[in-house]
Amino acid sequence: MKLLLMGVNHKTAPVEVRERFAIPEPRLPEAMRTLLAQPGIEEGLILSTCNRVEVLARSRNGTADLGGFFRDFLQVDPLDHNQHLYRYEDAAVVQHLFRVACSLDSMVVGEPQILGQVKEAYAAARAAGAVHSQLDALLTRAFAVAKRVRTETAIGSSAVSVASVAVDLAKKIFGSLHGKQVYLVGAGKMSELAARHLIAHGATSLLVANRTYGRACELAERFGGEAIPFDQLYETADRADILISSTGSPEPIFRREHGEAFLGRRKNRPMFFIDIAVPRDVSPEMNKLDGIFVYDIDDLQSVVSTHVGDRRREAERAEAIVASEVERFTSRLHTLDVVPTIVSLQEHLETIRQAEIDRARGRLGTLTAEQETAIDALTRGIVNKVLHAPITSLKSAAQQSDNVAPQLAEQIRRMFNLPADAPDTSFSAAKAKTAGKH
Repeated sequence: MKLLLMGVNHKTAPVEVRERFAIPEPRLPEAMRTLLAQPGIEEGLILSTCNRVEVLARSRNGTADLGGFFRDFLQVDPLDHNQHLYRYEDAAVVQHLFRVACSLDSMVVGEPQILGQVKEAYAAARAAGAVHSQLDALLTRAFAVAKRVRTETAIGSSAVSVASVAVDLAKKIFGSLHGKQVYLVGAGKMSELAARHLIAHGATSLLVANRTYGRACELAERFGGEAIPFDQLYETADRADILISSTGSPEPIFRREHGEAFLGRRKNRPMFFIDIAVPRDVSPEMNKLDGIFVYDIDDLQSVVSTHVGDRRREAERAEAIVASEVERFTSRLHTLDVVPTIVSLQEHLETIRQAEIDRARGRLGTLTAEQETAIDALTRGIVNKVLHAPITSLKSAAQQSDNVAPQLAEQIRRMFNLPADAPDTSFSAAKAKTAGKH
């Protein structure tokens, strides 16, 4: 079994590269099917947010090509973006996933949104039948580690967020947000959070446009705003002083000609665009217009970096927790790799034991209950003593090296003529089978 991960994020790739890899939520089921169809992949998960696209997989033989998924599904060749992609295996995958779930790899260290996004990706993968054994154990542990970090450190207290940075930028441009009108295009969680911050700092009214009009009505009602049918977007957008856009459109929905029209109707009063979509909703050409200020997700990142010093000490404490949890989990994972051989060996010797008892029973005649118990205890004790050395050696090898354990397991299978097909290696099944045994 091998863990593999490939991806891009806000640290390794600019937004114009990340948008090439972005997978919109409606296409996730199709993407999961494509991922599972790749040779060698037994389990998988896809995490696609505005700041990262990552593919996590489990391969028993370690030969799976995650790049094939990007080529097949997105028609993007990873080799063309090699300098932006990162690839991890085994323990490095565990460490990366734990850091992502704990918001240590986020643009805003300590922000809570990423944990929710990982949980949503996990739920989608489970619904698709793509996560069911080792990845299930890995993801479940990642959530527990994130909870521990939140409990034992103050990394999330007074956290700077993308939304709060957007407010700071808007205040610098307008001086004051009092009386300013906010327009939400797309009604996702990040847009809602940004709108909440803006209104809390003085913006007085809200317009909401969404492709699903019912969702726009729901969000507008929550903020005491006005829902706008999506087909009226361009004729109403000039009403906004601050426009927050986060849709799933594969192409920009606001282009230079739209900005020129908005400024004309606004008599050149400035407009502030916060584009938190990946792919981007606002064309970079819009930023060349006097009176229009466009900030995309990477622009916000540069501002965020100036605010994170206060949480550096808490982040160091969180990193120490993650390091200990990674060591603990990978140690258990390595041991789990040899469980199929252990279980198979135990079952093999138990079958021999039962067969020998049945054969001896014919020669011994009728036995009392006490005699049956004595024979059972005697033979079980012999089997346990035979099992002690190979099981101890397998567990010890699993702790020491990724290469020694598989080789030793194969030798033991050949020595005892065990079947090549391994039993169920899911964490829960293996735990149940070995409970109470040697």
